[in-house]
Amino acid sequence: MAYIVGLTGGIGSGKSTIAVLFVELGVKIIDADIVAREVVAKGTPLLAEIVNHFGEQILTEQKELDRAKLRQIVFNDPKQKEWLNQLLHPAIRQEMLNQLHQNNDDYVIWVVPLLIENNLTEFCDRVLVIDVLPEIQLSRALARDKSNIETIKNIMAAQVSREKRLSYADDIIENNLPLAQNFSNIKEQVLELHQKYIALALQKNK
Repeated sequence: MAYIVGLTGGIGSGKSTIAVLFVELGVKIIDADIVAREVVAKGTPLLAEIVNHFGEQILTEQKELDRAKLRQIVFNDPKQKEWLNQLLHPAIRQEMLNQLHQNNDDYVIWVVPLLIENNLTEFCDRVLVIDVLPEIQLSRALARDKSNIETIKNIMAAQVSREKRLSYADDIIENNLPLAQNFSNIKEQVLELHQKYIALALQKNK
């Protein structure tokens, strides 16, 4: 099995952007958000259960899950959020672990927003945290998503604090500056980490 690097950070921290830089170096990525979409894709049993619970209102015209609408419902209603988590988390977790176990590369980047919250660090050899200030998280998430400020604040409140997240970090990439301004610096850090992870993976698999 590959050496597992858990990549995490709060909403709006730039996890996906930084994960892409690892992909460009030929690294395999297992992304919790992608797996989460796969398990509720059109025609899946889990999507049928969600529609049965929330009604057709949470579907798009193409009969796919309207994630923005669902998120707005659950992050403003703790009971509904709990119901959805109990349905989806076991399926997402199992699928991610299957993909991790099937990977035989030197190392794999496992992108999980709730890596710490869902006690998944135990499966990681190392944890990489993408760190940003809370006010930057909020402004980026508002600019990117179609959610309102209350929903974004509720999502942030449901995640661990910045301090707690950093306490789990073996490696940190600070991503407060706009990417256009800081791209070469971030890219350099990713390359350095890539070389470090290859060395650590070889050491582990000796």
